[in-house]
Amino acid sequence: MASMRDIKRRKSSIQSTQQITKAMKLVSTVKLQKAKTHAERTDPYFQHMYRTVTSILARSGNMDHPYLADNGSDKIAVVVITSNRGLAGGYNSNITKLVLGSGLAKDKVLLYTIGTKGKDTLERKGYEVAEDASDVIENPTYKDAMEICDKVLKDYAQGKIGAIYLAYTHFKNTVVHIPSLMKLLPVEFSEEELSAADKNLIMNYEPNEKEALDMIIPKYVTSIFYGALVEAVASENGARMQAMDSATSNAEEMISDLSLKYNRARQGSITQELTEIIAGAEAIS
Repeated sequence: MASMRDIKRRKSSIQSTQQITKAMKLVSTVKLQKAKTHAERTDPYFQHMYRTVTSILARSGNMDHPYLADNGSDKIAVVVITSNRGLAGGYNSNITKLVLGSGLAKDKVLLYTIGTKGKDTLERKGYEVAEDASDVIENPTYKDAMEICDKVLKDYAQGKIGAIYLAYTHFKNTVVHIPSLMKLLPVEFSEEELSAADKNLIMNYEPNEKEALDMIIPKYVTSIFYGALVEAVASENGARMQAMDSATSNAEEMISDLSLKYNRARQGSITQELTEIIAGAEAIS
């Protein structure tokens, strides 16, 4: 059985840890409120942009454009968004598991990473990192998303990659965060998504389809990237808040258990001392 000194030292250590987890929970809660508001404002545009561009291209028929045509490359770009810090429960591991279980051949995948946790894990698993922009996740802006988009689309247009995927965490609410894998290019759509009337409509472009798509596709990809970054930040802080709340509760239970053990050990020590005193007194008399 552990001594009272050991129990007291262990209890003190857990109390110190609990103070840290409480502070981290408070910080994450404050950050979450700001990130949640931002994500909720951005999400409608994020979703509407995806649906609109998909609908436009679905009505455009077959077009020969660098961003839409098969360029012959079998390489697949996967933009992976995680965090630079841990202590966020399964937030980072869920994204890496999503990529690992995606069915995409490892030797065909080129990673464009945002967040060191995902980058380091996937590198250890044998994936090749083409570009890293981990500093972006600290305070993502639309300009950051645009710069990432420019790099990926440039490689796509040059034939270095033949498809673009995005792995991020969708922020549904404070406690629900969904790891998601989206295919951005070439754009895929289902015929069932179009009504019978829409199927007969043909999209016309002014001045011509190439100039229009040269403007639409980069804005589409940039908007998707920015929306994903904003949702990822909200998800990270939500996951960290939950993790620190659980850690604080667990610490409270451990402290309570150690207090009980300490009191029992102290009671046992007092009882033993009284027994020795009584036995000594009896021996003298």
